[in-house]
Amino acid sequence: MTLLNHSMSAGRPNPIGATFDGEGVNFAVFSEHGERVELCLFDPTGAHEIARIQLLERDGDVWHIYIAGLTPGAQYGYRVHGPYAPEEGHRFNPNKLLLDPYAKRITGNIAWNDAIMGYTIGAKAEDLSYDPRDSAPYVPRSVIVDPTFQWGTDAPPETDLADTLLYEAHVKGMTAEFPGLTSGQRGKYLGMASEPILDHLTKLGVTTVQLLPVHAFLDDKFLIDANLTNYWGYNPLNFFAPSLRYNAGGDPVEAVQSLVRAFHAQGLEVLLDVVFNHTAESDHLGPTLGLRGIDNASYYLLDPANPFYYFNPTGTGNALNAGHETVQRLVLDALSYWHETLGMDGFRFDLASTLARGS
Repeated sequence: MTLLNHSMSAGRPNPIGATFDGEGVNFAVFSEHGERVELCLFDPTGAHEIARIQLLERDGDVWHIYIAGLTPGAQYGYRVHGPYAPEEGHRFNPNKLLLDPYAKRITGNIAWNDAIMGYTIGAKAEDLSYDPRDSAPYVPRSVIVDPTFQWGTDAPPETDLADTLLYEAHVKGMTAEFPGLTSGQRGKYLGMASEPILDHLTKLGVTTVQLLPVHAFLDDKFLIDANLTNYWGYNPLNFFAPSLRYNAGGDPVEAVQSLVRAFHAQGLEVLLDVVFNHTAESDHLGPTLGLRGIDNASYYLLDPANPFYYFNPTGTGNALNAGHETVQRLVLDALSYWHETLGMDGFRFDLASTLARGS
């Protein structure tokens, strides 16, 4: 495939992620053990892969390229080539389209098709087998964003801790049946930022609202099979992108920014519950959606006695390898993004103690 009407150059290794500069997009992705990285671009519908571009530049373990003329809204993903050797901790499979760990926006939901697994479901060898099917029809795409936002006179309240009255809230749970909201606001970021909700919180004397997770998260297969969904959000698919399920349409990044600006205008702080202890890729029999296919042995804690298996102090199948400098950078970059670009005033860490544990 070729990419028409866009010139390409080496780009730069920093910042990691897909960065729009007004004239094009710089792509940078970490993979220590990967042997070849391909950037996949899709048509505006996301249905058709229109270009597959090999990243030829590598600075340390960061692969990068710059594409001039590419604009926000463009959909993309990665395919990473390398050893498929689960017994050694490597699970590369370039047939699987991978989310950018730094994606600021993603499209759609996971379809629980067997093709999203790196191994062949039903094979006698289980995940020592290798699945050659393309997962692209069944997984979300990463989306280029322009996070520029008109904050106006926005100013965080910076309430003194001694005067803080904290209120924990779930976006859907708070707004689904709250009096005075329109149907378009119920269960949405718009509803949390609405006048009835803000007035209610102020009358209660609340100074700070802690939102339960609003980053993109996965509905587990066992829930889908039971016609259920993940309500609470503690199964992260991406650490940067706001969940689409709370978005009423338009740009979800702007929706979160508007929510924070409305809270600040009311004199309220906004904290975010963040989940950096594990991801939705689960254990060795889980799907290949992002980190597993980009560099499993770097991003996850593996059993030192048998790297075929994951170290699982979270009880959710895996644990991020928070001792690795690239994982630390991922966490810190995500926190910086939610604070500096989306306006969050602070964070609550889910299972924070697991971030300090080794295998």
